[in-house]
Parts: sequence; structure tokens; C-alpha cells
Amino acid sequence: MPRSAAIGKLVAAFTDAGAARDWERLGLLASALAPQLATLGARGAWNRSELAALAQLRAAHDGAAAACAEALETLGARLADMRNNKDGWIAYALSSDTELAGHHE
Repeated sequence: MPRSAAIGKLVAAFTDAGAARDWERLGLLASALAPQLATLGARGAWNRSELAALAQLRAAHDGAAAACAEALETLGARLADMRNNKDGWIAYALSSDTELAGHHE
């Protein structure tokens, strides 16, 4: 497979996984990226179209990394909110248990 086509498939994979917020797939893609690029690079000097494809791959990778960072920030904020409201959650759970117990008697 020509290198430009192989790189194009990587671009599509990173773009699709990032858009789908498929973190597991992004992790696998990121882990495999360096060896794949090393294998492709071992074929010789890069031509102009291959360099352009590599620039697209870098942009797709950067976009996926930004999506990961955004999701991590959102999750961190949610966890902090849950931690800050832990007493409220416990009180709610206890009152719900008490209400349910009262309905069964």
C-alpha cells in the first residue's frame, strides 16, 4: 500500500475515533502509531504528498488529543462536584432507603 494511503487510513481512524469519543480505540491507535510510522519511514525519504498526509495525521492526532483533554477536564470537574456533594448524596440515599422501608410495612 502506498504510504500516502496508509497515512490516510490512520487519519480517518483518528478522526472517527475522536469524533465518536471512543477512548479505547484512540488508545490503541496512539500506541500503534510510532511503530507504524517507523515502518513507513524505513521505506525511504518522504515525498511531498506523503509529507502533506503526515501533516493531516498530525492534525487528526492533535484533534483527538484535544478531545481527550476536554473529556478528562469534564470528568475531573464532575468527580470534584460529586466529591464536594458526597454528604448530600449520602443523606439522599439514606432518606430514600427510609422512605422505601416505610412503604413496605
